[in-house]
Amino acid sequence: MNVNSQYKTKQFFVVLIKLGIVVGAFYFIFSKIAKNENLEFSQFISFLKENNTFSIKNIIFLLFLSCFNWFFEILKWQYLVKVLKPISFQSALEQSLGGQTASLMTPNRIGDYGAKVIYYRKYFRTKIVLLNLLGNMAQMTITTFLGFIGLLFFINRYPINIKLYKLAIFGIIVLFLGWLVWLVTKQKRFRIKGFPLERILQFIKNMPSQTHITNLTLSLMRYLIFSFQFYYLLKVFGVHIDYLDAMIIITSMYFLASILPTISVFDVVVKGSIAVFLFGYADINELTILCISTIMWLFNFVIPSIFGSYFVLNFKLPKPVE
Repeated sequence: MNVNSQYKTKQFFVVLIKLGIVVGAFYFIFSKIAKNENLEFSQFISFLKENNTFSIKNIIFLLFLSCFNWFFEILKWQYLVKVLKPISFQSALEQSLGGQTASLMTPNRIGDYGAKVIYYRKYFRTKIVLLNLLGNMAQMTITTFLGFIGLLFFINRYPINIKLYKLAIFGIIVLFLGWLVWLVTKQKRFRIKGFPLERILQFIKNMPSQTHITNLTLSLMRYLIFSFQFYYLLKVFGVHIDYLDAMIIITSMYFLASILPTISVFDVVVKGSIAVFLFGYADINELTILCISTIMWLFNFVIPSIFGSYFVLNFKLPKPVE
């Protein structure tokens, strides 16, 4: 089989994969909108109309915030890849949104890793996966740091009925799990996304400190934007809560949601359930919180995935060398 026929065979399978990703993504989006057990679609639409959520001003501002959210994510990816080779903002946008579409139906956004590496030659692919991991770790670091602080304030502010002996048992379990994690990470065979921990730590150590600072800064900017977007929606729905009180609950919500492994398309269900539980302590209506979680998912996951499907369908393998 010559080079050209091999290339055509690969192209055929790439077309099938692209169609599978896009069709699968749209099916999962439809199923979560039309068959949401927590919130019926007709109930969702009726509630939006009652609160005038569909006003032009609200839609434009929500889109503006979502665009800025993804602007910083794309900028972060462009900056990280610059360590290997400079890429344009357009290329970073194509890779980020294409990766978002591919990640929609995979656990813990694994599809995002696979989608991004195919844009690069084999020589770069291992490092591209590590850079993507580094970007996600920075976002997780910001979410964990702010979320842990928010959770401490939440526990201090709201009367959570926790028995002392249950708290002690929980503490013992956390310490035991921490000890197990420490033992596992000491093993040379321990891997994250298929890479030995030692190699990941070495890769992080070899990166310039300015890269880490910029990575964390852009992750923080994203976090501030989408958390404010949640707060803005609370105000749109007429919830009387000040910004600091809202942020205590919102940061706690994102922290708890981030530590639960899930498929991206089920993110609306997970965050919605956690949000209902936490905002319940502030006596905020369950339907309001479920609608806000759904809108956040639509604007920050579904819409980018729809645009990303265009880039997935238009992706082409590089031509073979004759």
